[in-house]
Amino acid sequence: MAAVKHQVVSREKWNDLRAELLKKEKEVTRARDALTAEIRQLPWVKVEKEYVFHTKDGDKTLPELFDGKSQLFVYHFMFGPGWKAGCPSCSFWAENFGGLHYHLPQRDVSFKVISRATLEEIEAYRNRMGWEFDWVSSHDTDFNYDFKSSSQTPSSKKFPDEPHREMTELPGLSVFYREGNDVYHTYYNSARGLEPVNAVYAALDLVPKGRDEQGLPWSMAWVKRHDEY
Repeated sequence: MAAVKHQVVSREKWNDLRAELLKKEKEVTRARDALTAEIRQLPWVKVEKEYVFHTKDGDKTLPELFDGKSQLFVYHFMFGPGWKAGCPSCSFWAENFGGLHYHLPQRDVSFKVISRATLEEIEAYRNRMGWEFDWVSSHDTDFNYDFKSSSQTPSSKKFPDEPHREMTELPGLSVFYREGNDVYHTYYNSARGLEPVNAVYAALDLVPKGRDEQGLPWSMAWVKRHDEY
């Protein structure tokens, strides 16, 4: 890889420049705080349909996925029935989920990963990857279709590394709130809106070469499942 050529200055000059940049960073932080406050004020939609998910502990309804908490954070993982492995990009995201299932419950939040693959397919891949977070199957339900993470009509986009496979699954995150037996959908995002839960990209954005994805066939062409590097 080519070396980075960059301006070099004295420590005193660097401190002055860093102080100026820090002001801009704090502005972005305050703007982000204001934006997330608006996100939390977004009106809710009541979930009227009943969904049953297949889990390691037996079938569970959507309210039961809350595990007694009032809030549920869901990552929609691209893994369809019959796939031999989960999407490499979603797998890249999942590497960042290690602490969520430990720490979110301390703030009244249950964390679940949901895919349309069967529970057996999910468990085989989860064990291969060595992940411990709770991953459940929405197989044979409308959940993925209703919450924009699966499509009956394949997208015109193709997997760059597997062009023969039709793209019927989509990544995303959803947030739900529960009051008694009533569940409300409070938030959804996808594409680059998923980046706040990707610590790897956050770290790369701070190093001299950044994400270093220019010139690749597609931006994430470098990403592999961790046992394939």
